[in-house]
Amino acid sequence: MWRIGRQLLRGLVLFLVCTTVVPVVVAVVVLGSLLFLPLPATLPEPRPTASSQSSRVLDAQGNEIAVFQAFELNLPVQPQDIPLVLKQAVVAAEDSRFYQHSGVDIRGSGRALVRDLQGSETLQGGSTITQQYVKLTYTGKERTLARKVREAVLASQLDRKVDKDEILFRYLSTISLGEGAYGVGAASETYFRKAVSQLSLSEAATIAGVVPAPSFYSPRDFPDRAEQKRVLVLDKMLEEGFITPIDHANAVRAKLVLGDKPANPKLATVVYPREQVQSRYPYFVDYVRRFLVNKYGEDLVFRGGLTIQTTIEPDLQAKAEKQVADALAGTKPFKDPKKNGDPNLLNMTLVAVEPGTGRVKALVGGRDPNDKYIGKVNRALGRCFRPKADVKVEVPAPCWKDQAPIEGGGSGDQPGSAFKAFTLAAALEKGISPAKTYSSAAPYRVPGCKGDKCEINNANDNISSGGSLTLAQATTGSVNVVFARLGAEIGNKAIAEEATKLGMSQVWQSPSVHGASYTLGAIEVASLDMAGAYGVFANRGVRVPNTPIVKIVDREGRVVEDNLAPKGERVMEESVADTMNGLLRGPLESGTAKGKGIDRPAAGKTGSTNDNFDAWFVGYTPNLSTAVSMGYDEGQPLKGIKGVATVFGGTIPAATWQGFMKQALEGVPPTDFNAPPPVSNVEDETRRRERGGIDPGDKREAIATSPGGPYELGGTGAKQVTGTRTVAPTTTLPLPTTTTTSTTRPNGGLFGG
Repeated sequence: MWRIGRQLLRGLVLFLVCTTVVPVVVAVVVLGSLLFLPLPATLPEPRPTASSQSSRVLDAQGNEIAVFQAFELNLPVQPQDIPLVLKQAVVAAEDSRFYQHSGVDIRGSGRALVRDLQGSETLQGGSTITQQYVKLTYTGKERTLARKVREAVLASQLDRKVDKDEILFRYLSTISLGEGAYGVGAASETYFRKAVSQLSLSEAATIAGVVPAPSFYSPRDFPDRAEQKRVLVLDKMLEEGFITPIDHANAVRAKLVLGDKPANPKLATVVYPREQVQSRYPYFVDYVRRFLVNKYGEDLVFRGGLTIQTTIEPDLQAKAEKQVADALAGTKPFKDPKKNGDPNLLNMTLVAVEPGTGRVKALVGGRDPNDKYIGKVNRALGRCFRPKADVKVEVPAPCWKDQAPIEGGGSGDQPGSAFKAFTLAAALEKGISPAKTYSSAAPYRVPGCKGDKCEINNANDNISSGGSLTLAQATTGSVNVVFARLGAEIGNKAIAEEATKLGMSQVWQSPSVHGASYTLGAIEVASLDMAGAYGVFANRGVRVPNTPIVKIVDREGRVVEDNLAPKGERVMEESVADTMNGLLRGPLESGTAKGKGIDRPAAGKTGSTNDNFDAWFVGYTPNLSTAVSMGYDEGQPLKGIKGVATVFGGTIPAATWQGFMKQALEGVPPTDFNAPPPVSNVEDETRRRERGGIDPGDKREAIATSPGGPYELGGTGAKQVTGTRTVAPTTTLPLPTTTTTSTTRPNGGLFGG
């Protein structure tokens, strides 16, 4: 019997070997033969290159406001035009064994795999330069095993048929290097305004650093990342023996600098600003560009012949720009003698979002671009800050998941007490009543804290020197010590989770970095996110993500994106949102923004940072949520500005918000937060456009809500919803046919109201 069993077992093993092991061995032998034996090389015809078509950008009414198109280099680049230093930089960074392997580097692929498994950062990937060129020319970017195998086989065949220097030249002549530039000639012109043959060692290293991810390592959008990558490339060049230690040291000292006129161009690697897309709305168009590149990639955006209908309403945008211009009129830059007297610009942002649709109706990212003191960045978009890898993070920022996160290139603004809304919302969702009392005695000493940042004070010493306040009263008066005690009670992690849930894409939290001042806004945010997050309260707990897009169609008329009927996600119970709306009416009615009301139900929160570096007001109605921030490009107290001794959120920012909202909602009947949502129909479209795009809904009486609000609290539960708020329909405009064309901020506690 056991003999029969042994025979069956042998038969089973033989069957498994024949059906699994043998085919694998045969496949490996065949693949190895194709890769490494000197067989005749046959290459397919290169994939046809799609003709480059510019993409048109339209406003909400169908008027063209910008054109996105690929950078075109008129002068051809010849092999002798590309300097040796650039070839060496790219080879060192991308494929150090380029001249040794036969198109496929088994050793390099294995090394990259090990580093990936270890989770360490590596300068080189697993694909060789030859494989990358094959992907560009023959196989495309489809993420399949079959494509990778075909890529490897073709790379090996190409290596046998074409000289190494010719392969490198073809690669450098076709690769995408960001900003719509294809090839090193175009990249040299667009970043450094010089012929590729004139590139310095440092400039060559900068271009080589862009290769792996042009959007992520953009020298213009993310200069800090580009600088780090430039130094890494220089280190690799030194390691490979391409440059001497003296050359390396000199090039490392030539740090990356943005601008037309650096203080000492001989000691810097100067990256020139992009030639602005001609538009009446440069900040909004910049937002659209970043949004689309993050979502679809540069190739489709700059060469895809898209027709992009955006959400911007020209009338509202004009009103927003005027309010910002009026607020900044007459101000002059602060010249810091410690920084060579370079001007430190006073700036302001304003972003208006429609809560029920997430559509960005107006966006101002700084001073008038035509102003002689032009701002350097799009401040409305903030920045996606990443801590060092060894920092323990409890709540990661949502923007960290993006290859090219939407950010404005600056250092971001701290929201101050405007961030308290997220602490308040988190407390309500944990069942804490607005009627609960807390000691308002100042200063508040953080339990167990050691050092000079353990005391929290109130911005206004006259608020309270003792006694108790309810949470509702503390919200109206923006009492820091109460919110510090509340933050200690619920924890910073809960606050961060609440903020990210509401749409704060750049908020993160670490117990080793963030302390008691976290609840007071000790973290950089974007005014775009603040307007959207407060809009969730206005939309009674339903979040519709911010978007600048109504609809996109490609050159063939196929729909790429359609937001005519946006979907929302319930992230907060209606009762909690209604309570938030009631509590946040307090600052406008009797608190830190008293006198800045707009003669209709509205809610909002002031924000001022430690030492008054930034000042905010974020406020909303059921129809429109608007955030206003103000601050210098570099840390400088907001003092003595236009007759205001110290600028708090309730002064110039709140006045700017008030002026904009009154004009934006002119002619729109008032509605309360717990009234039926605004609704319009096709017949209302003409009147809607006259009002700048705000949907009034049916006429109804305002329902009074006390600052205390309804205190009915329930559990939360995120779920997909449609129809919780009726979204005002947008009339789809006929899309025209396409045309064919060939800074550093200080950290620290925020003790402002």
